[in-house]
Amino acid sequence: MKLTATEQGLLIPKEMLGNAQDFEIVQEDEKIIITGIKKTSSIWDLGSNPVECDVTDGAVNHDKYLSNP
Repeated sequence: MKLTATEQGLLIPKEMLGNAQDFEIVQEDEKIIITGIKKTSSIWDLGSNPVECDVTDGAVNHDKYLSNP
């Protein structure tokens, strides 16, 4: 694929980037290397998708034993 640079740079088609959302760009000599960065687990991701079933809230009755001995 041949691209022409504009004043803003290049527009790379999404199909060429795969499923990655974040990228690292490195320039080596006269080459530009674009690498997709795999998302790593983070503590901030905890609870973002607690269950994978028909339950709307995975915490329902989770702490029931704390308030009803």
